[in-house]
Amino acid sequence: GINAEYGASSGINAEYGASSGINAEYGELDTYGIMFAIVTLISTFLMSLAYKNVKYSLKHKIAQKRHAGVTAEVMQQVADASNDMKKTVKKEKDDRVLFKKTEVADLEATHFSIFYNNALFLFLTIILSFYVLKNFSAGANYLGSSVTSACIVAFLSTGSN
Repeated sequence: GINAEYGASSGINAEYGASSGINAEYGELDTYGIMFAIVTLISTFLMSLAYKNVKYSLKHKIAQKRHAGVTAEVMQQVADASNDMKKTVKKEKDDRVLFKKTEVADLEATHFSIFYNNALFLFLTIILSFYVLKNFSAGANYLGSSVTSACIVAFLSTGSN
């Protein structure tokens, strides 16, 4: 077999030492575990603010752009449904259009906000981690890149679009 051919002592543990491997990779978790948790919570909070801000700023714009399409769809549904019933009141039609338009705009704004903020966060984290903070320790690199990226994304989400 392979061990007989290369000797029983060859392999990853013999090559790198018995103490390396999974235990060494997670050794920093013992040292930096609390910092990892705090940084993750701060970044999560800042990103959720950014999601909310971008969604709020986009929702009205999307609702305006989708108005004609949503109105046509709702009117078709009302026309199909009102063949069996008497005429649907104009206020009810307007309410249905408004509800559907709000629902569509909310969904699109949510999806775009998550995509945009995550893409920006990932881009900033990669730039900061691999280029700006590459000479720092792993803990400092994680802290700096994650919190700074989340702060920048949250700050940019508060600006006018």
